[in-house]
Amino acid sequence: MAKQAIFEEHPEVARRFPDLHPPFEPQQAVVEANRCLNCFDAPCTAACPTHIDVPKFIKKIGSRNLRGAAVSILDANVLAESCSRVCPVEVLCEGSCVMHRYNKQPIEIGRLQRHAMSTFYDSGAQIPKRNSPARKEKIACIGAGPASLACAAELRQQGFNVTIFDKRPLPGGLNTYGVAEYKLRAADSLREAAAILELGVEYRNEEIADDAALAKLEQEFDIIFLGIGLGQMHKLGVAGDATGGVVDALEFIAGIKMGTTLTVGKNVIVVGAGNTAIDAAVAAVRLGASNVHIVYRRDEKSISAFDFEFEHAKQEGVKFVWQTLPVAVHSDGGNAKALECVTVQVDAAGKFTQVQGSNFQMACDMVIPAIGQSPLLDFLGKFRDLKVEKGRIVTDRATGATSIGKYFAGGDCINGGREVVDAVADGKRAALGIAAKLAGGK
Repeated sequence: MAKQAIFEEHPEVARRFPDLHPPFEPQQAVVEANRCLNCFDAPCTAACPTHIDVPKFIKKIGSRNLRGAAVSILDANVLAESCSRVCPVEVLCEGSCVMHRYNKQPIEIGRLQRHAMSTFYDSGAQIPKRNSPARKEKIACIGAGPASLACAAELRQQGFNVTIFDKRPLPGGLNTYGVAEYKLRAADSLREAAAILELGVEYRNEEIADDAALAKLEQEFDIIFLGIGLGQMHKLGVAGDATGGVVDALEFIAGIKMGTTLTVGKNVIVVGAGNTAIDAAVAAVRLGASNVHIVYRRDEKSISAFDFEFEHAKQEGVKFVWQTLPVAVHSDGGNAKALECVTVQVDAAGKFTQVQGSNFQMACDMVIPAIGQSPLLDFLGKFRDLKVEKGRIVTDRATGATSIGKYFAGGDCINGGREVVDAVADGKRAALGIAAKLAGGK
């Protein structure tokens, strides 16, 4: 297990992508923790998809019981360190903090959680193992992202034999490969994944892609959890979109995190205005691009990125071009040199109309499409009786059960691409559903 989690961060990546939010110093954490009112109804806990007992762990930090705080957090969320860095706390726990009612700054719950979890793992501590009787049943998790890791951890803690399968050599899914490095370092994601594997979860670097592989899996395992996430980023779908220098956002971010993409040209254009687009644009700035533009077909009020992400991008120097649609990528010697665009108008019904004669070109060395991921329809099509709606696996929301008795699912493949914490909640919920099914319950 440990060998699979070995990862050396490239020093240039560490230099260019320092933490977006610096960690608390010990005394700072105590002071911040003691601001908490320890609300009895804890709206912050209710706002967390994994329902971490926020007042409880903060109170422990205030009394300098950091291990106790971390153990309390882990009871609810086994990927709590990752979530403390990448969760949109502004709209979840901190957004629900009662301090807002008094026109005061909310408690910095995310940074406090990070302080507890980082201190816990820095000390060499491991996730406490439950004293559960060994079970003979075997569960496979396809995909090694947050949903599968959370599912595997809970099942292993209940004594089941769990194996995770993934086509990539390192576990963690988008936490390891797809989250901006200044938010979550690959090394930190892998540290958490390694802690879960240390519980006794097996990791196999194998792709489950064809009927034969699935049939073999069904013979070997009693239950299969689908934590497969989503597929490739959508292509631009315009002339020249296969030109050199056109790299989708997730591939671009993964290259940075793995230390293989450390340079960009002078001019970079990102297409799309979601959180991934923001991550890619900010990364391009930090890699030295002089001009980074985000091109979006709608107006500023319609962006899907969180407001705080949008503000951060502007602070980093990213420029936005609104109501603009790419129509072609022009190249020179096989590499992108310009993105041809057209101005669009959007009516009240959301219909786009290209403005005649408004075509213009933007110089570029790199074009980064960030216009969403496609569902894994080819893979899902291998399951004749699996209920799928709009590219998402349909599950029982309470248990994660699918329309096929042997299969459960969670994460982006059922919710279309939400937050890491939602995937963790899905995975744990499915684990409890699996355990109940194997125990003969509903």
